[in-house]
Amino acid sequence: MGYSVKISAILWDHFICDDLIRQLPQGANASALEKEIGPEQFPVNEHYFGLVNFGNTCYCNSVLQALYFCRPFREKVLAYKVQPRKKESLLTCLSDLFNSIATQKKKVGVIPPKKFISRLRKENELFDNYMQQDAHEFLNYLLNTIADLLQEEKKQEKQNGKLQNGSIESEEGDKTDLTWVHEIFQGTLTNETRCLNCEAVSSKDEDFLDLSVDVEQNTSITHCLRGFSNTETLCSEYKYYCEQCRSKQEAQKSGPNRGHYITIVKSHGFWLLFDDDIVEKIDAQAIEEFYGLTSDISKNSESGYILFYQSRD
Repeated sequence: MGYSVKISAILWDHFICDDLIRQLPQGANASALEKEIGPEQFPVNEHYFGLVNFGNTCYCNSVLQALYFCRPFREKVLAYKVQPRKKESLLTCLSDLFNSIATQKKKVGVIPPKKFISRLRKENELFDNYMQQDAHEFLNYLLNTIADLLQEEKKQEKQNGKLQNGSIESEEGDKTDLTWVHEIFQGTLTNETRCLNCEAVSSKDEDFLDLSVDVEQNTSITHCLRGFSNTETLCSEYKYYCEQCRSKQEAQKSGPNRGHYITIVKSHGFWLLFDDDIVEKIDAQAIEEFYGLTSDISKNSESGYILFYQSRD
């Protein structure tokens, strides 16, 4: 099995005890977060802003924070902001929000993503309420919506003859254009099935934007991916139809809770926890507290839910 992923930052799902929730005290000259980071270490042109919760919108806030600190994604969204003004969409609202954070005079603070939330609720009835939603489902919806918007814009440009060479390409045999969403997040998963009778191997490539893997306690990403790619034996009623044998045969195949959501990101060498409007600096050792749980621990405990990472060439 082969796979590749291009992503960056960390998003976690957990319930927070009341004694863990506390407001950041604002000092006369600097916030607690600024003091903890220190003026010498505070990254130039970086901003750490919490997002106001509009009634169980932490699932949205946590994803937005993770995507904001995915630098390639942030740069593309900010670049979209400076393009000729388009009709309002989820992408224009996202670019306005990212731009609002990136151009703040203060280094830390809180921003209400009211315009984005309003547009989200207007576009999808699933999110048009004050109920808690699934962060992973929202992430998929957001990325797919942005990709669809970009593809539709490119299609309109072609129809209007606005390609760089001034010509209109023929739609015949024209493949779906890949967008910068695909460039950043899409990988390729290869499933291989080997017939245990004749040893013939069939292979199938599938594109993906995310992978669902089991995260165990005290383990690593490498271990999780190894578990994901473990060989599976197809037998009994699940036998594989082999084209070579022209019959079903045993074969071996390789392939792949809602609560309160927060985001933990690594920015310029240190870790930050974003809990809606609260932003705190945390020690790297504390990451282990959110990474994987044994099955006998209560579901109301802290556990990693969505992980973004960047592949190395």
